[in-house]
Order: sequence, then C-alpha cells, then structure tokens
Amino acid sequence: MKRIVAAATAALLLWVQPAQAQSILRDAETEAMFADMSTPLIKAAGLSPRDVKVVLINDESINAFVVGGQTVYVHSGLIQAADNANEVQGVIAHELGHIADGHVVLADRGSKPAMGMYLLSMVLGLAAMAAGSPEAGSGIMAAGQQAAMGNYLAFSRVQESTADATAAKFLRESNVSGRGMLSFFKKLQQQEYRYGTTNIDPFMQSHPLSGERVATLSADLQASPAWANKPDAALEERFRRVKAKLAGYVQPAPRTLQQYPPSDQSVYAHYARAYAYHKAGYPEKADAESAALIRAAPTDPYFLEIKGQILLEAGKPAAALEPLRAATEGSRNNPLIATTFGHALIATEDKANYPEATRVLRTAVGRDDENPFTWMQLGTVYELTGDTARASLATAERASMAGDMRTASASGQYALANIPPNTPDWIRAQDIVMAAQNVMDDNPKQYKRRK
Repeated sequence: MKRIVAAATAALLLWVQPAQAQSILRDAETEAMFADMSTPLIKAAGLSPRDVKVVLINDESINAFVVGGQTVYVHSGLIQAADNANEVQGVIAHELGHIADGHVVLADRGSKPAMGMYLLSMVLGLAAMAAGSPEAGSGIMAAGQQAAMGNYLAFSRVQESTADATAAKFLRESNVSGRGMLSFFKKLQQQEYRYGTTNIDPFMQSHPLSGERVATLSADLQASPAWANKPDAALEERFRRVKAKLAGYVQPAPRTLQQYPPSDQSVYAHYARAYAYHKAGYPEKADAESAALIRAAPTDPYFLEIKGQILLEAGKPAAALEPLRAATEGSRNNPLIATTFGHALIATEDKANYPEATRVLRTAVGRDDENPFTWMQLGTVYELTGDTARASLATAERASMAGDMRTASASGQYALANIPPNTPDWIRAQDIVMAAQNVMDDNPKQYKRRK
C-alpha cells in the first residue's frame, strides 16, 4: 500500500490501489485454478462467474483488493504466504464480500466527511496563523488531520468487518470450509507479533486487528456444516504446483534454488527450477527440468507449455512447435497458451506456418480480447501475409487498450477504409474509431490537433 502522506489523500490511497500501477501476471494454469476455486463463492455471492475475474499481481506483499467492477486482485506475495488453496479461497471470499456489499461504490461515504473535516481544520488553522498565532494554527491543522484520518479509518474498519461476515456467509453457502480463512488471519496475527506491532493503536488501522477478526469469526465459521469438510485434494495439488512455478518466476533464482534445491526431485521442485533457470538465462538446465516434468506427465498441457516456451525463447521456434501445439490442444485452445504457439509459428519465419498462426491467434483473441501481446502477434502475421487493413485493426485494438486514442483512431480509420463494409472486422473498426473519437473530444487539451 502506498505511504500515506496526509489526511487529504488518505481516503484515496487506502481504497484506490490502481492495478495499472503494478504488473499483472498472466498464466493459464493459475487463472484456471483461480476460476475453479472461486466459482462456488461467486455463485454464492449472487454474481456470474463469467463476469468476475481473479487477477494475479506481481507484488511480494501479502495483500488482495478490489478497486471497482467485479475484479479481485491477488498479490503474488499472498500466494507465497498461503499454506493451502483453502486459505486463498478465504481471502477471495472476503474480497467478494466487498464487491457484493458495494463497498467501493460507497467509499465516498467515508472519504467525503473525512475530507470535510480536513479542509475545515485547514481553514481554521490558516485563520489562526493570520491572526498572529502560528503555533495554534499548526496545532489546529494537525488535530484536524488526525481527526479526519480517524474518521475515515473507522469507516474502513466497519466495511472490513462487514466483508468478513459476508465472506463467512459465502463460504457456508458454497459448502467451502472456513478453516483456511481463519488460519490465514491467525498467520497475519503471528506476523503482527513478529514485527512488534502488538502495541499499535487499533483505532488508527484500516482493518480490524487480526486477533479481533479471529475472535469475531471463529464461532460463525466453526458452526458451518462445511467446517469439517476435507480439503479438495485435486485443488490442493494444483495450488502447490502454481505456488512452485510462481516462486520460480517472481523470486530471484538463488532464493528459489534454496527453497527447491536440486536434491528435491518432486514435481513442484522441477516446476520451480524450470522457471528459475529459464528466467536466469540457463536454457539447458531449464530444458532438463521441463523434460523431467514431461516424463512425469507426458500430456500435461502446462508442462508442455513451459517446455515449448523455453525452446522458443532459446531461439529454437521450430523445435517449440510440437510441445506448444500439444499444449494448445490439450488445454482446449487456452488463449494464453495459443498465443505462445502463434508466436512460435511466426518466429519460424516459414511462410507455410503463417496461415495456421492466423487461425490460432484469431481464435485466441476471440476468447480473450484483452491481451495486447496477442493483438501484436496477430497484427504481425497479418502484415507478413499482406493484409495491411487487418494489421491496422490489430494495432487499433492494442492502442485502444493502452489508452493511445490518437493511434487507435488513425489505425481504425485505415482499417475502415480497406476492410469490406459491414463485415465483423469493419464493424469492430468502426466501434474503435467512434470510442477513440469520443475520448479525444472529451479531452481536447490532451488531444490537441497536430499542426
């Protein structure tokens, strides 16, 4: 969380943690796990699994948040801190509580009164200073800032407690045990003790203290019929795999190798080391680890994916085609895996592979149109095959996602002029141009006409 510098900004910083300021990690296996572990909770919340996303953020802190809409952001540090999938489910249930209870929408109810108190203290303080009492003025402003902060934090703690209670309800109704939620709060409580925060002022925190949350939730969670449910063995296995590969990807390689030393011949260790060696620039060692994974499960699409990715990024795209094609088919054309396969087909620089690359990448954007890299690859293969109109449409899609409305408009207009009218691609180009033009019209200073 960003450092709070004044009560005037506290109300925003406590709630608005922009995901765009942090890097989003896209991984097919992780997203599939998130979808499966969250679906029963989403349904219990009265929401549609098609509309709710759980997104992984590359941040080592233990945190999860929502900032509006129906997206739950989970930090990579939380996955590393969790001992099992059920703990992550408890966190997701809490964030769904914020969504279902409309807390982001209602944030103004806490921020506006706090801002009013802060501004009033500024006016009174400045008046006192102007009257010849600088010390009194400073004291009034300091007191006002503290009161405003306390007012907002009290509001925030109420919302956090409400989200906890709602999460317990969702866990019960989805028949998911609350053991993980409780054990995770206990883990946070231990960290509070470890870092010497036992004497902190509970009234100056945005969340209730972990011990208080444990005491409040224990009875309700333990009274649920789902409390005694045994962990989902398949989901726990998937969680251990995701946790290992994530460690290999986000942690420094020496730290990963310490956690998963070469003496450890488990699948999880091979997975972690494959990513660690690959990221650190040891393709032969990474390839050996991926080979061990495939020996253990020859048709696993995610093991085939990492093998193909290692070969592709080692400059061997032709060799990467077989595992990536099998990974794409085995994952039912997962758009992330298909994008890597399409990239490999293009990277062979063999014109015979371009038609297949086009088909694969068009299917990928049809299932996930929010991946800029997929649009870039599709634009590349269109350009290579002489379809400059659709190459421009792909550029317009990517520019629109990046907020570059001038490029989106210009590329979209070129596509409109050269794609047959009233076809799906032509209609899409028209939509992009209209949306981009609306943004530019609404922000004339930002989008001044170029001379």
